[in-house]
Amino acid sequence: MTFDVLFKNVSLTYKKTKALQDVSFHLERGKVYGLIGRNGAGKTSLLSLLASFRQPTSGTVQINGVIPFDNPRIMPYVSYIFDKDFKDDRDEAQQLIERTARFRPHFDKAYARHLAERFQLPLDMPVQQLSKGMQSALQVILGLAARSPVTIFDEAYTGMDAPAREIFYEEVLEDQARSPRTMILSTHLVSEMDYLFDEVLMIHEGRLLLHETNDEPMKWGAWITGGTNQVEAFTQDLTQLHVRRLGGTTSVMVHGELSEEKQRQAQEQGLDIAPLSLQDLFIHVTKEENNGEKHSMEADR
Repeated sequence: MTFDVLFKNVSLTYKKTKALQDVSFHLERGKVYGLIGRNGAGKTSLLSLLASFRQPTSGTVQINGVIPFDNPRIMPYVSYIFDKDFKDDRDEAQQLIERTARFRPHFDKAYARHLAERFQLPLDMPVQQLSKGMQSALQVILGLAARSPVTIFDEAYTGMDAPAREIFYEEVLEDQARSPRTMILSTHLVSEMDYLFDEVLMIHEGRLLLHETNDEPMKWGAWITGGTNQVEAFTQDLTQLHVRRLGGTTSVMVHGELSEEKQRQAQEQGLDIAPLSLQDLFIHVTKEENNGEKHSMEADR
């Protein structure tokens, strides 16, 4: 079972704070989506609407064609995993797994036990006594084993060390192949996780800057490198995000896919073209906006 997700002109306001502004997108069934943005960009606000923690101020949120808020037909099929505080939870990890399984129709207890073994999670220990890393591993186990048609991980794995995160990434890929779902991974760890994403959504200051597939790196843009005069002439009509200079060599980061004609011209002029990584794009686009140099990605598309 898989569900799709629709946001149509969604805005969310807390008192005088505009957390989301006119956000629209469609998430197709059975894909892994990366949701990236700086602190305070609006990621958690967006996900809280999907999890039915609140309603939008305006616009429409739909899961599988219906509004999810306070809807008992939808909410058992949506898992929202976040960085939870377990300081008052005296239950053992196994008890929490059993309790979660009662409310998740597709929960796989055998898979949960397998994951506990992989993460070396002691199931007989009270959750409040687990280390932060083990608590994060438990959250990941609950999210993966639930196999909910809509599964959301909101930075729930950042308490895990690098080897544990690698186990999580492996399980995301393997279990998504076994049991496809619409999965959303909200993260700051862009370079570490980008290979997991089928599509990427970038949010900044409450607005959606980008929603693209993640299968063609050159579509984000490119680094153009060569002699300073040649590079400056070649890139003068392109959208420049960043410039690096070393001696007589210059590299310019440009946004947007280069046409075949532009690529041919670069080759003829002896210029080097390298794909722009998602992390490069994320850092420099949001950095420029924070510096007041507004760059409209929508205008470039």
